[in-house]
Amino acid sequence: MKHWIEAARVRTLPLSVSGIILGSFYAMSQSIFNWKIVIAALSTTLLLQILSNFANDYGDGMKGTDNVDRIGPKRAIQSGVISPKAMKSAIMITSVLALASAVALIYLAFRDTNISYSLFYLILGILAIFSAIRYTVGNTAYGYRGYGDVFVFVFFGLVSTIGVSFMVLRTVDPLLLLPAAAIGFLSTGVLNLNNMRDEESDRKSNKNTIVVKIGGAKAKIYHYFLLITAMVLMLVFAVYFDYYKDANPNEFNFDIYIFLLAYIPIIRHLVTVYKNTDPKKLDPELKKLAISTFLMSVLISLSMIYFFTDILLQVYLYFTQQN
Repeated sequence: MKHWIEAARVRTLPLSVSGIILGSFYAMSQSIFNWKIVIAALSTTLLLQILSNFANDYGDGMKGTDNVDRIGPKRAIQSGVISPKAMKSAIMITSVLALASAVALIYLAFRDTNISYSLFYLILGILAIFSAIRYTVGNTAYGYRGYGDVFVFVFFGLVSTIGVSFMVLRTVDPLLLLPAAAIGFLSTGVLNLNNMRDEESDRKSNKNTIVVKIGGAKAKIYHYFLLITAMVLMLVFAVYFDYYKDANPNEFNFDIYIFLLAYIPIIRHLVTVYKNTDPKKLDPELKKLAISTFLMSVLISLSMIYFFTDILLQVYLYFTQQN
């Protein structure tokens, strides 16, 4: 069980649900919410992430990409604690579970009221499962051709955030594109950081990630672009939401900007990447950036429903009553 938990890469799971949380709470800010849809969406996303991690372990392990040159933690197949046959079975089981969860999510969202929406999301779910597997598995794995960044941006940013919001609201608010793209850029930043760490071993194994294609120096510039753009987009979203979505547009609501606290570890991370010359030292940064992204999504999600204002109000009322 310990080895399977390690193969599932638990530290990647909070990042995978960031878009779901943001999209769900955006729907709540519009006074519409459905816990059943949110729970099913979280379940589907987590299963897809675990599937992707299993498939990545299997694909890189079978291709020999996970070898002694690799800097990060040893993978299950690489170390021999899980056999390729067992991992292949786990991929098949997780795929079935992810599809079942997706079907349940679609039923909860649309039931039999809109067949076209149900069919669209079913195709999207199957595509997500296929993409999670084909990232590193097979002779035409797109992760070995530098397209992993596109997959992460689309599915972990746009699809997760806007997808769950549409299931609840039944409409697409163009404003939501800003935080959805921000989460996508930050998630892509985590992948880029991983690829910067593994640049040399990936190059030797012919895994042509974007980092391998453009080199470490340009990969840093690309990394700055991803994270800084994400922070700008999130700030623009907050300002727009504060002014246009609030009942009192002329009143400044400080709590919507609480998410700026997550900028502190992200900026520190950017400084670390800028100064770094040793790929080994990038490994701890993966967890930091993933958690920072998750923290940002949680803070801005709670802020959209004025959670922090309510807390302060309750604290104020408590102490005034005591006095």
